[in-house]
Amino acid sequence: MKTKILLKEADMPTHWYNVMADMPNPPAPPLGPDGNPVGPEALAAIFPEELIKQEMSAERWIPIPDEVREVLRLWRPSPLYRAHRLEQALKTPAKIYYKNEAVSPAGSHKPNTAVAQAYYNQQAGIKRLATETGAGQWGSSLALAGQMFGLEVRVFMVKISYEQKPYRRSMMRTWGADVFASPTDMTNAGRTILKQDPDSPGSLGIAISEAVEEAAGREDTNYALGSVLNHVLLHQTVIGEEAKKQLEMVGEYPDMIFAPCGGGSNFGGIAFPFFADKAAGKEVKLVAVEPTSCPTLTKGIYAYDFGDAIGLTPLLKMYTLGHDFVPPGIHAGGLRYHGDSALVSQLHYEGLVDALAVPQLETFEAGVLFARHEGIIPAPESTHAIAAAVREARKCAETGEPKTLLFNLSGHGHFDMSSYDRYFAGELVDYDYPDEAIKESLAHLPKVKFDFS
Repeated sequence: MKTKILLKEADMPTHWYNVMADMPNPPAPPLGPDGNPVGPEALAAIFPEELIKQEMSAERWIPIPDEVREVLRLWRPSPLYRAHRLEQALKTPAKIYYKNEAVSPAGSHKPNTAVAQAYYNQQAGIKRLATETGAGQWGSSLALAGQMFGLEVRVFMVKISYEQKPYRRSMMRTWGADVFASPTDMTNAGRTILKQDPDSPGSLGIAISEAVEEAAGREDTNYALGSVLNHVLLHQTVIGEEAKKQLEMVGEYPDMIFAPCGGGSNFGGIAFPFFADKAAGKEVKLVAVEPTSCPTLTKGIYAYDFGDAIGLTPLLKMYTLGHDFVPPGIHAGGLRYHGDSALVSQLHYEGLVDALAVPQLETFEAGVLFARHEGIIPAPESTHAIAAAVREARKCAETGEPKTLLFNLSGHGHFDMSSYDRYFAGELVDYDYPDEAIKESLAHLPKVKFDFS
């Protein structure tokens, strides 16, 4: 029985796949503060021209520069595993496969886009990058990529994660980045939040506001985002492209694909290349898995909203819990975002991708189960996909249906062991975000002139 399915370096994708080419309807346009659609010029203050082109492009295939592929070769192609031991433990007829993105230097899938963004900014003459990070995986990845292309990196890290995950801070600093607990008193956005709530745990929306403000205020600085935007999801499609080739090598095709979903890059990275098949008539179920404490796709509404907490970004049509939504301090910090990718949101709204919310204790239970049978300790974000796959495998055990399941192991949990310690100590709890609190946050959505749905 084959356990590890490997591609050669020569098999690494040469192009990124753009899901826009196969969507049944064009994405709703971003809007400016006046409620009117905005063009590329609205992004020029904080993004290089090539990334703006990718953000707007509907071309199916976009070439990956040789300089980017050269860096990606440090860990790509990543391995695909058959989870034989997990299958046996679950006594399931299902076949379970997982793509191991934890093999990157930063320990997650995030460098796939960090390297590309650093390259395009360096080519545009930019000297510094400002960004936010939740759990620290994105900040670590951009710090690494900044070193590869000679860029300074400044990271605003969500305060609760800054405190929970000190070694991710250490990784960023080892790779030369400056890291600050957000909200800070260094920006107008941060000072505004601290005035309202001096003990704010922070959120990705707040950290984004700080990073965007930093980038917009300096000509030598651009902003880099680790998820949500179209070009970020585009860069992550190397995951799904490789997975398709690897499954073909063993004569398999997935019935269902699971991935954690906070902003959407993790899910889009593995699911979008398979969506091309779905659009052509192939049966495959694509499931975005999120926390019950931050239930964007499952309890949010599909509407125009800001991507940050203060309102500095263009308005995006997406599933949102409200831009001033501050989720509880769960340990899957990378999934604590109020919105979702416009592409993922639209596909979910149109019934083409599914969403599932899983409680925190179930995710840690699944993570421990996986670690004890497959050996890899997963990041708390990744345990959401594992929990969903385990649920489905157990259903197969009951029905006898031999489904083929694929999930994205998006990162390892080596710097999340304090979270596991709290789980073993019985200190973690499930948290379903109250409907009343969501309604309150959604009441503050910006008003727009037009409906582009």
